[in-house]
Amino acid sequence: MKTSSYYSPLHTPSTTGQLLDELQLFGYRPFSDEPDPRPLPDADRLTGAMVDIFDALVSTLEDTRLEPDLEGLLWATVNLFQRAAGRVERDLDDNEVAQRRAQKEQDGSEVKSVELETLVREGLTLIERRSVLELMRDQAAEHYERQTGSVWHPRSGSMVNHRTQTAAIIDSRDFLAARRRADTEVMIPPGPKIAFSGGETDDHAPIWAKLDQIHAKYPDMVLLHGGSQTGAEKIASCWAKTRKVPQVAFVPEWAKHRRAAPFKRNDAMLEVAPIGVIIFPGNGIQENLGDKARKLGIPVWKVAAT
Repeated sequence: MKTSSYYSPLHTPSTTGQLLDELQLFGYRPFSDEPDPRPLPDADRLTGAMVDIFDALVSTLEDTRLEPDLEGLLWATVNLFQRAAGRVERDLDDNEVAQRRAQKEQDGSEVKSVELETLVREGLTLIERRSVLELMRDQAAEHYERQTGSVWHPRSGSMVNHRTQTAAIIDSRDFLAARRRADTEVMIPPGPKIAFSGGETDDHAPIWAKLDQIHAKYPDMVLLHGGSQTGAEKIASCWAKTRKVPQVAFVPEWAKHRRAAPFKRNDAMLEVAPIGVIIFPGNGIQENLGDKARKLGIPVWKVAAT
């Protein structure tokens, strides 16, 4: 039997070697909790890409049987970037909610601090991604107008450009929001805040029972409600007056916000940071308050009608 004089032992690559092989094959891929070091796309190259996309579609479909479909395809091309920016905007909303929750949970520990820092970093990345996608959409909208002679409009929602919000405007808005919160907190008595919202009813028994239950747990509570002169909120107001519980009515600003007034009122109630929300069956206004409270991590208690 003839054997080879050359022997190569079995070689197992090290962890570092495996990592280098991965980088060569797939490139660097940051984990979800790591900052992404890759740069944003170059603005000039993005502009050139938009020119190429629209010129390619127009030159290919003009003077063909698909020319009647060209305008719709160009509209859909702009809408592609509009929808992408909208998805990032929704992620940014969730990130904002998570940041607010993390701020409330800060206890001086390293774990909570790192969690908040990670959320802030992710939020900044989302803002940058949104800005780039809006730039691509705006460039595409300009080419749509140039090719069709019509101004591009989304079929639903609005076409917002956040790049026009300068640092001065943002700082001003932050200042005004902080001042509004400070003014509100001056008017609201100290103590744990309990928000209440409900629709039309004359069934006072379950409402009083639930409020008495919460009051037993938080004897120094402050009741927040919508200030309605009828229904569940009027019943809650009468309960507070009878039990000598401080109450603050958040009346919708109909002249300012019109149909959105009840939902803006819900936002104002939640800005005071209640420790709980009581919901009596009503309509979409109550569901809106409950959904927003859950997103902020605020407990929601539902009162069943008898």
